[in-house]
Amino acid sequence: MVRERGCLMAKKELRCNMIIYLIGTVLLGIVSGCAGTTLSPSAAETLQAPTASGATRYDISWTMHQNLPVSEDAEMVRYVEQKFNVNLDFWNLENNKYEALLDIKLAQGSIPDLFRIRQPQDILKYQQQGVLADIPEEMLDKYAPNIMKAIKENAPDYQDYGKINGKYYGIPVINPTNIYRIPIVYRKDWLDKLGLTVPETLSDFEKVIYAFTNEDPDGNGKKDTYGLSSEGMNVVFGAFGQIVFADQLYFGVKEKELVIGALQPEMKEALQYLSKWYRDGVIDPEFITGENKGGYKHLSHSFINGTIGMTSMGNYYHWIQEGDYLIWNSNGEETPVEAAFNVKELTAINQHAQIVFGQPFSGPDGKRGSKAYDMLMSFTAIGADAAKEPGKMEMILQILDYVSANPDQDEAASMKYGVQGTHWQWANASREDVILVSPYDKTFSYQNTIGTGLGMTVPLMPTEPREKWAATLGLDQDGIYNALEVATPSLIQSGPELIKLKNKAYISIITGDKPLEYFDEFVKDFMAAGGTCVLQEAND
Repeated sequence: MVRERGCLMAKKELRCNMIIYLIGTVLLGIVSGCAGTTLSPSAAETLQAPTASGATRYDISWTMHQNLPVSEDAEMVRYVEQKFNVNLDFWNLENNKYEALLDIKLAQGSIPDLFRIRQPQDILKYQQQGVLADIPEEMLDKYAPNIMKAIKENAPDYQDYGKINGKYYGIPVINPTNIYRIPIVYRKDWLDKLGLTVPETLSDFEKVIYAFTNEDPDGNGKKDTYGLSSEGMNVVFGAFGQIVFADQLYFGVKEKELVIGALQPEMKEALQYLSKWYRDGVIDPEFITGENKGGYKHLSHSFINGTIGMTSMGNYYHWIQEGDYLIWNSNGEETPVEAAFNVKELTAINQHAQIVFGQPFSGPDGKRGSKAYDMLMSFTAIGADAAKEPGKMEMILQILDYVSANPDQDEAASMKYGVQGTHWQWANASREDVILVSPYDKTFSYQNTIGTGLGMTVPLMPTEPREKWAATLGLDQDGIYNALEVATPSLIQSGPELIKLKNKAYISIITGDKPLEYFDEFVKDFMAAGGTCVLQEAND
């Protein structure tokens, strides 16, 4: 009763204040980048100088997506500084630990001027902490016109995301490639050896994973392989219409009402399969610690090392095989693309290993799906302290617009790839494809090191060969998206603990520490621990 009164009071306060929280959820964006040379005057002259207002030289702290730190002498950073007459201070915050490192800075009283909010649901938290500036909409339209034009024309449903109580606290970062769901990957060489095909139904899948476990698919004479691990489980849950294992609560829709996927009764049936498979030794016993064992977060080491034969980890570009499509090499020739990320690591260990993509297999009621990330990837905000200096917010928006959505093809490519003629060149007169100059064509994340990729993603579908290839894979079908596109106060407050409670219960049932019947008790505990209020606010 006390919990219900608290929830009703929170709901009443929410309505009285008429605060609309337009916040979505999603993971992922990938920026490649690393290595550097000196910006030559001739190369710099090929870029047009932007229009910077005022003579004040601002010191601007900047956060961004990073695979590698920005070098202290990064030539593209110096270029932007010279063009805008500013000093840029990059906070090199490792992407895997971004929130923790950022929170330490905030606790110490430091607020970044260009404030990247990696997890969309965190915008409300930071706004409530008073570390974000509200950005007048007319200022956005005037000083970031190309960003706003791209959002309004290509993602109009998202243009008001980032508003709290009618004021912009974050510019929505819309990832157009998130129309593609997470792929489902199998060891093709294992399937071939065992005379199996890519499964189309849950029953087919069960046969495959038992064979992967019991029939020595790697041929080493040892019983040391398994069917799946943690990431593959989401495809099993998807066969019952929901996503469970994620860093946020996934909501679904039933009878025009939002529901929390992990609480749905059909999940008991999914758990019955998983607990049986774990008991039979078909699931990797290390699934609790995840498939990634450190380093680049989208690598499935369990799959790479030959422990499991199926996964659904990483995005399509993490599973490129040699020859999947043609790219331009540094000599201006079209050549087969090389294997990347997971496939590169896999074939380095076993040169005969092969992969194949599968579609989500169907469950008992014909449902199917794999995890998909919302189009809303993150928010780009401005720190509260920046608003205290006259003209500084305008300057930040000008720079952000220039590096993110420059309408000039040469300048836009330079902000993404570096110095034309040094790091890249156009493949032909049409200026559609870029050739990376050696050695940058084979250097991981050189862009971070030289200081490109400073901006935010805008909703313009890339036209590179990689995305054209992705469009042929059927990944735009059967994606399961989070149906909750707003962050509510109770979700901000209770969400982390509810996720822990959910994970603990699911793992306990899968491993046999708790019986299947415990699921009903878990649902009651979940709702009592804040789930009732979360669900009410979500539907309100």
